[in-house]
Amino acid sequence: MGREVEWKYRASSQVLKEIQKLYSGFTAITMETTYFDTPDEALQSRKWMLRRRLENGVAVYTLKTPLPDGSRGEWETKCNPSEIIEKLCKLGAPVELKALTESGLAAVCAARFTRLAALIELPRCGVELALDQGCFLAGDRERPFCELEVEWKSGGEEDAAAFAQSLAQRFHLEPEPKSKAQRAMELRIK
Repeated sequence: MGREVEWKYRASSQVLKEIQKLYSGFTAITMETTYFDTPDEALQSRKWMLRRRLENGVAVYTLKTPLPDGSRGEWETKCNPSEIIEKLCKLGAPVELKALTESGLAAVCAARFTRLAALIELPRCGVELALDQGCFLAGDRERPFCELEVEWKSGGEEDAAAFAQSLAQRFHLEPEPKSKAQRAMELRIK
């Protein structure tokens, strides 16, 4: 299991442009994400997220589950759609996933965005800086979003947190406590 630790902040396009000028090595990735759930919303009720993300056209399936410390368990695989659950469980995802999804899965909402991503090596840690702009989609509804993500990759987790907080302070950014999946789901039920 991978453990994902990240800090998200609401941002404007202008702020993202300013941050992009401060760091080099950004790569553009076109993201098309579809979020899935069971007919009885068993995944959402557990705060689990199952998605297919096309990253520059390549499908990557991911399951994320909450962990007690506020981070998330994360399992990721490239596979055929018929193999998703089996592959994720082989990687260590909760075996309960098989039983929960026996009734099937359906796409419930989506997000489309462009990510500018750069790996940043700081003195005592490494982070991925992601500048995301796009929209959430649910039925005929659409809502734009713009955000900054700092994901801890190596070294001191506290140092990564301090870096994220320093960017937030410098650019007067508000934390975004909800995941993209949560915000897309909200659009579906409003």
